[in-house]
Amino acid sequence: MPRNDGIDRVSVRNVNLTANQISNTQRHNEREKESYVNPDIMPERTELNVHFKQPTDNYATMFEQMKNNKIISTRGLKADAHLYGELIFDVNSAYFHNHGGYEFAKKFYEDAYKAAIDIVGGKQYILSAVMHADERNSAMSEALGQDVYHYHLHVVYIPVVEKQILWTKRCKNKSLVGTVKETITQVSSSKKWQSHPALDENGQPILQKNGKPVLRKSYSILQDDFFNAMRAAGYKDIERGERGSSEEHLTVTQFKIAREQERLKVLDGQIERKTETLHKIEHKTKAQKAIAASFANIDSMGKKNILGKIELSQQEVAQLKQLAKNDLLAESKVKDLQRDLQSAKRDSEIWKKRYTELQEQTKDFVTARQKSPELAQELLNELLNHIFPVNPKEPKQHYRQPEI
Repeated sequence: MPRNDGIDRVSVRNVNLTANQISNTQRHNEREKESYVNPDIMPERTELNVHFKQPTDNYATMFEQMKNNKIISTRGLKADAHLYGELIFDVNSAYFHNHGGYEFAKKFYEDAYKAAIDIVGGKQYILSAVMHADERNSAMSEALGQDVYHYHLHVVYIPVVEKQILWTKRCKNKSLVGTVKETITQVSSSKKWQSHPALDENGQPILQKNGKPVLRKSYSILQDDFFNAMRAAGYKDIERGERGSSEEHLTVTQFKIAREQERLKVLDGQIERKTETLHKIEHKTKAQKAIAASFANIDSMGKKNILGKIELSQQEVAQLKQLAKNDLLAESKVKDLQRDLQSAKRDSEIWKKRYTELQEQTKDFVTARQKSPELAQELLNELLNHIFPVNPKEPKQHYRQPEI
């Protein structure tokens, strides 16, 4: 779940894209859509988006041009291969808001773009690099009572590695077989982001018990490279995203979810209280209906005889006697409850007084524990050992059930 611990963490995510997916990425990044599902995108601020590298054409056309110019090679790739990659550089919105907003974000992501060039392997393999400044963080804006924007950087690139092509046995010059024929720049997302051996302090591979090297995941290396680059650029007040966690960064969506969960808890509490009140009203209504029915039943008892006197049947007399008995029992029960209430009030006052005295007696210890909890606990343990000494050599006494 979102941490909300006040620490500003940088992160970079990599998204692998096929030829069929790249057009939608382009329309989002370059703001070519007529409308957006995300209600936080503010079209009136799109002109504030900053391109650190402007695309010269659409992404797919640029890719084909580089392929035709032999800058990249797709030799041996499948039709559904990942031909593109997208790096999304991010920090929590509060970081930029607390450092001045837009101008600070531009400088930060300009430095992030420089890190991206090193990560990708060269500026020539980057198709587009754009900082979005037109997405409003509605959750933070609502919380702070002013507009807060979520600045982040999209870098679309071609994942490449150097690949050596060797002379095969078909070569007429047998002395060349197995030697390097040519080196190509191969498009390969899997090789670009393959894991690497973890190294110790001396630069030697860390080995498992079976002798195989411990591998570091490529995305963990990516996080380290970006974090180290930004620290080197002078941003000392940021931290790296947590290792060993699937949560790479605190996204705007997560912030919104946290806010909605808080609201949901409040609503749940309100609903629970309303439901409880409703049940009380229903119970009270039933009781009042039962009382009204009893009153009506009593009013209907008896019939006038010829002399104008009221005559009661045996059943009606029995009912009146029972009602009188119930009234006496209820009155006695009410008196007992009143006595219990008065006794409880007296006990409550006594315990309140004792609690106040205990607070006064322990306030120094509480203050000490807040300032130095370990030292305070150590002193408390020594005091308890002094009062209740424990002899470790003395065998423990176990309870034995007597034989019958």
